[in-house]
Amino acid sequence: MTIYIYTDGAASGNPGPGGYGIVMISGKHRRELAQGYRLTTNNRMELLAVIVALEQIKSEGAEVLVTSDSKYVVDSVEKGWVFNWVKKAFKGKKNPDLWKRFLIVYRKHKVRFEWVKGHNNHSENERCDALAVNASKKENLPFDMGYEESIKGDKGLF
Repeated sequence: MTIYIYTDGAASGNPGPGGYGIVMISGKHRRELAQGYRLTTNNRMELLAVIVALEQIKSEGAEVLVTSDSKYVVDSVEKGWVFNWVKKAFKGKKNPDLWKRFLIVYRKHKVRFEWVKGHNNHSENERCDALAVNASKKENLPFDMGYEESIKGDKGLF
């Protein structure tokens, strides 16, 4: 059975307060997740949404279809760019902390990606957008440590 994952990310100011929204559907089961951060970027939230969703899957080898309006995420994987970035140790690439985390969980499943145009009345994409925006507006948001450390010039994240 395929697990359907819909994701979206948002940032107000880019960088600014941001968040992600996730809808996961498997058979009759539906789960929604969202989280905001005090300072981040839209692309980080788009990618983090996919990572968090994939990390929720309990058993390895799942058939997964991720639907996203992020060309950054979809093209990076579907066009194979991220695999070339690995070979070059992500030199000059943004968000290496998240891409490394993504690759760990991506390799545990059979993941396909589908791009959809954002803000185009796709019901699940619209729901994810609402979840992401709402999460970004909450008070006392946590730090996106990967982003905040990177803007300080500190590359020793772990």
